[in-house]
Amino acid sequence: MNRSEGRELAFKLLYSLQITEDNDLDEQINLFVESEEIQSEATISYIKDIVYGVEKNKASIVKNIEKNIKKEWSISRISKVDLTLLKLGIYEILYSKLPYKVVINEVVELAKKYGEDSSKSFINGVLASIVKENKIDENQGE
Repeated sequence: MNRSEGRELAFKLLYSLQITEDNDLDEQINLFVESEEIQSEATISYIKDIVYGVEKNKASIVKNIEKNIKKEWSISRISKVDLTLLKLGIYEILYSKLPYKVVINEVVELAKKYGEDSSKSFINGVLASIVKENKIDENQGE
């Protein structure tokens, strides 16, 4: 399983956690891995990194979203799909230090697949703004 497929699985789990609001991450991850029949230890590790990382840095991630959306918007107006994709993208860019171009491209692809028509440009704009605001180097993660 490649990183893109792992990222999509991580998105699905993050989204389901946002809907259920179940606080037992270990149990939810184990149930998800079992139900998706994920065999690859690398993929399981990657998913855990994202889920635990987003949870651990939730306050900072939300603050970054709030600072980079239009002033008249509130985070509560963002669809759960878009919000989940933003959290995933921000975590990978700011905390996993993956190359932002790769992360943004893949998160936008997920937005095209799971979001609304406007999701891809909204997410691209917010993530690009966060990259610019945090002065992230183009060579980060390479």
